[in-house]
Amino acid sequence: MGERNFRTIVALALAAALTWALFWFFYKPDSPPAFVGPPRSNYTLDSFTLNALDERGKLSFTVTAPALARRNDDGSLWVDAPDFLIAAQQGQPWKGQSQAAFINKDGSYLLLAGPVEMHREADANAGAARVETRDVDAYPKENRLQTAAAATITQPGSILRGTGMKADLNTHQLELLADVHASFAPKRKP
Repeated sequence: MGERNFRTIVALALAAALTWALFWFFYKPDSPPAFVGPPRSNYTLDSFTLNALDERGKLSFTVTAPALARRNDDGSLWVDAPDFLIAAQQGQPWKGQSQAAFINKDGSYLLLAGPVEMHREADANAGAARVETRDVDAYPKENRLQTAAAATITQPGSILRGTGMKADLNTHQLELLADVHASFAPKRKP
């Protein structure tokens, strides 16, 4: 190796060392993010009852279940095997069970997942009713329910089966959307 190559290598090494030294001299590391406050924790509950109220302080819905998990990223709740009650503005509430439930942060949406059974007792405003379906979207603040799955509505003297259902809990109307089949018990003669 000649003296000229040796000088070139030494000059390149000195230039690299000088560049490295200048980089670290002028480099300013990113400042850590500002501390905003303690993070909201995820949590789980066992054997709980949740009473959700509307804006006026009236009961909107109740969920009782063996387990609940809160998601930190959006504040939603996941519930295992809930027993639920959805209040109506007038008349009897709807009570029932599902395999699982999702509740959004403000309680305006519930997904009753898996098989769902719910019933309403008779009162002066509406007769008794039982609904068997699955994957129900419930909007307790609007008092309405819907599903795209097959549904069976049983009332005294009738059984209705269909695909898709909408329910308005304020007017006590249950509507099957497609492929509807009905069975009616014959009326007794006096």
